[in-house]
Amino acid sequence: MPSQGRMRRLYKASKRREIHLSDRLFYYLLKISSWMLVGLLLLMVVLILKMSWPAFQSFGWRFITTNEWNSVTSEFGALALIYGTVVSSLMALALAMPVSVGTALFLNELAPRWLSIPLGFLVEMLAAIPSIVYGLWGLFILAPFLRNYVQPPLVENLGFLPLFEGPPLGVGMMAAGVVLAIMIMPTITSICREIFKTVPTANREAALGLGATRWEMLKLAVLKSSQAGILGATILGLGRALGETMAVTMVIGNNPDIKVSIMASAQTMASILANQYAEADSDLHLAALTAVGFTLFLVSLAINGLARFVVWRINFRFRGQASGL
Repeated sequence: MPSQGRMRRLYKASKRREIHLSDRLFYYLLKISSWMLVGLLLLMVVLILKMSWPAFQSFGWRFITTNEWNSVTSEFGALALIYGTVVSSLMALALAMPVSVGTALFLNELAPRWLSIPLGFLVEMLAAIPSIVYGLWGLFILAPFLRNYVQPPLVENLGFLPLFEGPPLGVGMMAAGVVLAIMIMPTITSICREIFKTVPTANREAALGLGATRWEMLKLAVLKSSQAGILGATILGLGRALGETMAVTMVIGNNPDIKVSIMASAQTMASILANQYAEADSDLHLAALTAVGFTLFLVSLAINGLARFVVWRINFRFRGQASGL
């Protein structure tokens, strides 16, 4: 019979084999799951491209360089839709980013605990409101407010500028930008708060110890070291703004035309899909709408890729300055 020591060694060896087997199974399970996600994404892209190929084959580059969209004459161009999507999203970003960063700074650095906790909860609750509710609010509350109190003074005093020319309709690019800004603010604010929490307390104390004021401490110790994270939060907010459908559809006016004025009606790629996809009257019309969805995917991919490159450049420069010190 084997000795007790040999049995103990055999038992430990069998346990190690079991552990190694479980590790390998777990590794391959995660690997298969990861590649399945990549494969699912590629399958979606291939399927959408296949469905939209008749439109690309019929119009070629004219599909993204012209703004004629007429289902009666079977002429389809997505330039106005791309313009409306990009401009409304960038307008929302310009409105939401300063407010979001300021709110995150206030909740993290300035507000007392009894105020920051409930106020932060309320801000994050804005992200849970369905987009159709935002659309109804924008259509019945925001649009009349803009039409009666905001746009008339702008037209009267700044109407000579192309950006503010045209009648004050209420609905249009301005209303869409404001609604999108409100919708993406909770996302940017919550991520910025988590980023600011990662800044070491020693950095703040060092800035104050060197004689910095409260604002200078926030600017140097918190904001400067969080540039890449703030930009990352902005990317996520921009991603939601680019793909938002129902809220924008209800307030943007749905006019597929390119106009510089933010008072004018416009249309986005997502809104035209919501309006016309169920009512497409020909195979070419359906293919053109699917091509719009594929173009939206490419635009989102390009903007996110550019933003990630900027994040990489900021991190690279920040590491270079830190190593120089």
